Amino acid sequence: MSEIAGQTGLRAGATAVVNESYSFACMRCGHGWEQSYEIEHHTDAAGHEFVLYVADGKVVPSPLSRPECHNCDSHVVRIMRPGRVASARDAAHRPSRVPPPAGPVEAPAAAAGTEGEEREHHHWHLSDLLHPFQRKAS
Repeated sequence: MSEIAGQTGLRAGATAVVNESYSFACMRCGHGWEQSYEIEHHTDAAGHEFVLYVADGKVVPSPLSRPECHNCDSHVVRIMRPGRVASARDAAHRPSRVPPPAGPVEAPAAAAGTEGEEREHHHWHLSDLLHPFQRKAS
């Protein structure tokens, strides 16, 4: 999910940049999106460390603190690893697999009886299946 970038392209005062991507899904309207962030690590004049989240070249609030749906402004948003929304979209647009045509299944030929006649088909009942488990009265 994260990847440490080199020292090139840092804003003034940034000591390191970590690239992270997330997938988001709104639990209210179902809207899904993905976003990549550059997380810049800084140290202020007093020596305190802080981070800036940068998306599309703009400093934005942390997506982990209170994400907001771009479609309905809801804050009930699920955060997932990157690629989840894209894989769901791909699956939705992929042609579904067509199962083989259904039809009657041919059973093997029935064993012949002692007189050359076919054996009679036995219709099973639940009591027939439970018969071996029944106790005999003593």
